[in-house]
Amino acid sequence: MRRTARLLTGTALAVAAAGLATAAPAHAEETAATGALEVSPSSVVPGERATVHTAACGASGAAAGDASAVGAGTFTLAPGGAGGESAGEFEVPPSAQPGTYEIVATCGDSGRRVTGDLVVTLTSAHAQVYPKGSVKTGVGGALGSDPVQTAAGVAALAVAAAGGTWLLHRRARGDGI
Repeated sequence: MRRTARLLTGTALAVAAAGLATAAPAHAEETAATGALEVSPSSVVPGERATVHTAACGASGAAAGDASAVGAGTFTLAPGGAGGESAGEFEVPPSAQPGTYEIVATCGDSGRRVTGDLVVTLTSAHAQVYPKGSVKTGVGGALGSDPVQTAAGVAALAVAAAGGTWLLHRRARGDGI
């Protein structure tokens, strides 16, 4: 009984593995045939320009681009790029929020739709941005930086500490208050 179960399990696993092995190349060929929309640079800060390329529309096919997801609106991809690619560009608006946005191009002749991702960040790879301002915690800054007030505060704390120590010492001796 166990031998039959092992035989059936092994056969099922072999069939599943063979199915996966034949399905993977078909998917890879399909991806290569449909093409994709390449966004360059793939990560931008608001206000920068992004360029898109695709070979999905063929050497003579123009395409209409749509970057309205990031707030840039529509743009045109013109044919004649390197390797029969169509290319276009758009400016990411200064009001764009950080995140990943889908950029779409629709081929004029075939109506084929290809997409690519654009990542909007607040920091550029070239420049480091440091925080500015102060944190409002409610602690500190009440007396300011006046040295006379600071000395008076330190003196008041010293008198309070000395008085507390004297009272604890009297209580420990049993003199009372």
